[in-house]
Amino acid sequence: MQEQQEQQEQQQQQEQEEREGREEQEQEEHEERQQQQQQQQQQQQQEEEEEEEQQQEQNQEYPRLCHALCQAGM
Repeated sequence: MQEQQEQQEQQQQQEQEEREGREEQEQEEHEERQQQQQQQQQQQQQEEEEEEEQQQEQNQEYPRLCHALCQAGM
């Protein structure tokens, strides 16, 4: 009787360890996915910021160009 109980306890412990192992793995995969999403968002943000900067530079260039043309009498 005692042997059977010990076997049962061992089996339960094994099942619990397997469950915990799976949960750990799922947690890690979840964290990896989150990191990838964050990296993609950061990259997108960076690209948008760079585009905005280029746009602003063009906006500053344009009046200067216009002014130079006007002064040259064109």
